[in-house]
Amino acid sequence: MFYNVLKAKDIINIKDKKFEHKILLEKNDSSLKIIGLQKDEIIDTHTSESDAAVYLLDGEIELHFDAEKFKLDKGDILMFKKDKEHKVLALKDSKFFLIKI
Repeated sequence: MFYNVLKAKDIINIKDKKFEHKILLEKNDSSLKIIGLQKDEIIDTHTSESDAAVYLLDGEIELHFDAEKFKLDKGDILMFKKDKEHKVLALKDSKFFLIKI
C-alpha cells in the first residue's frame, strides 16, 4: 500500500497540448486515469473493455452514446457499462478522471 497526496487539477497541463492523459493506477483491467482536453477537442468513437465512470474535475464535456448524449459539468459523474460505443467532446477546457473497473 502506498500513500500519496496529489492536487488533481495540477497533475496534467493542457495549455500546450490539445489532449493529455496520465495513468495514476493500473492493475489487470482496472485503472484510474486523468485526462485533459482543450475546448472543441474530441476523443473519437471507441468502446471500453471494462465498466467505467467519468468524474469531471473541471470544465464541461459531452459523452455521446449512439443517439443519446450526456452533458457533464464540474463535479458530475457518469457511469457506463463496457462495450458501449461512445465519444467525448470538450465544450470547454476540461479535466476528468476515467475510472475503469
